[in-house]
Amino acid sequence: MDKRLLILLKDWKDKKGNIIPLLQKTQEIFGYLPEEAMKEIAKTTGISPAELFGVATFYAQFRFSPQGKHTLKVCHGTACHVNGADAIDVTIKSELGIEPGETTEDKLFTMEKVSCLGCCSLAPVVMMDDEILGRLNSLKLSKTIRKIQENEDSGN
Repeated sequence: MDKRLLILLKDWKDKKGNIIPLLQKTQEIFGYLPEEAMKEIAKTTGISPAELFGVATFYAQFRFSPQGKHTLKVCHGTACHVNGADAIDVTIKSELGIEPGETTEDKLFTMEKVSCLGCCSLAPVVMMDDEILGRLNSLKLSKTIRKIQENEDSGN
């Protein structure tokens, strides 16, 4: 078992309301909630694995599989939908071979479909990591993805 998780569990074992913070901090450690970590949290807190999984699946913030180094959040709010969000999805599938909720085999990109990023005047919009990419079209997005891939290949 990962030493960081063991320290976390020891620190939070007897604290009231510890489930959500434990899940959040576990995800910070691993980038997602691995099954083995979930079993340890359940064992430490005394709640059933099913109940713990129920809590974790209730909140959209928790992930159950490894994420890519870069996350592409494709906005599908009304303005983005009207201005071509579906074409953005098609471009990502064409360039990377992934659908919303999936991660590339090389663990470089994860694609997520989101309801609204609040950047309607820039539609269609993708948030790549912490950067907003607005007024996108397939060509601009393809160039951005390829540039990241080239930088990763060259070790930058």
